[in-house]
Amino acid sequence: MRFLSILAAGLLVAGLPAARMGDGAIDFQMEAPAEAQSGGLSQAGFMAYLPRLRAEAERAGVSRATLDRVFPTLTFSSRTVELDRGQPGGASGSSAIPPFEPYRQRHLGSVLIDRGRSRYAQNISRLNEIGRRYGVPPSVLVAIWGKETSYGSITGDFDLLNSLASLAYEGRRRDLFTGEFIATLKMMDRGFSRSQLVGSWAGATGQSQFLPSVYIRLGVDGDGDGRADIWGSHLDALASIANYLRSAGWRPGIPWGTAVRVPAGFDRAAVETRLRAPRCARVHERHSRWLTAEEWRRLGVANSLPAGTLASLLEPDGPGRTAYLLTTNYRTILDYNCSNFYALTVGLLADSVSR
Repeated sequence: MRFLSILAAGLLVAGLPAARMGDGAIDFQMEAPAEAQSGGLSQAGFMAYLPRLRAEAERAGVSRATLDRVFPTLTFSSRTVELDRGQPGGASGSSAIPPFEPYRQRHLGSVLIDRGRSRYAQNISRLNEIGRRYGVPPSVLVAIWGKETSYGSITGDFDLLNSLASLAYEGRRRDLFTGEFIATLKMMDRGFSRSQLVGSWAGATGQSQFLPSVYIRLGVDGDGDGRADIWGSHLDALASIANYLRSAGWRPGIPWGTAVRVPAGFDRAAVETRLRAPRCARVHERHSRWLTAEEWRRLGVANSLPAGTLASLLEPDGPGRTAYLLTTNYRTILDYNCSNFYALTVGLLADSVSR
């Protein structure tokens, strides 16, 4: 998970590969050389910062055994800091938004759809159990699994502890990354090995790409073995995704949305939203105001949404192209990753894998 509902969409999943030793273990010390520097940061400065980080972890209740095991091995990851600083900010010099269709063609190809259909069919019995338990359609769970990690095949190989400690040291979002670092230590206290705790440079981990704090809060057992292992068990990852969406407000029985055609001469100003979202404002400002399915039909936007369903209109490729009426459940997908392109791709992939 790219930073689920915190960072912008598109966080990198795969970065520099960690070195592998002969027995298959990860050599964490080789992820970034000790003398690496990035914008005035250094291994020496990192080492001077670590006592403060350790004191915060100790106050948060991390065991002394875990602290003693981890802190002598931590190494500054300049690559992590470079990737973080290279992310686009909330504002840019251009307000232009690219069209969705080229993105859809690149990110929703036949290979992803075919693999999704195969995974869906292979796991349908357990998926239905998870769907009934959490009220989320199995197809949506498979789609997020596919979008996040290509069905568990690409989960990232950055050592979370080195990356998160480096980002906490860097300091721009110290409270955020300190919390995620401490959550990772608590996962070690729960018995997960450091070799398991790898992921994106920004801390997303496992087949569901959860941040460590999200795992602590919402990771659940999906295969019945009593352990929430989002790294080794795809059923645990799928159940945890379902638990996340339910927690974010998923409403059973309502589709994520539907493709529609907007008639020529449609008065878009009449449905313009006057709301300002407190988070991800640029994402939400592209949506119209909420109207019921019947109200949209009366305005000439034919749709198959259930009666009374509230939906907003999004035209990601502009007037005259395919548009979408999007429900509150679409907004729940945005909570997982706040990008219209991401959420639309998840919805369309979900529709495709369940056919």
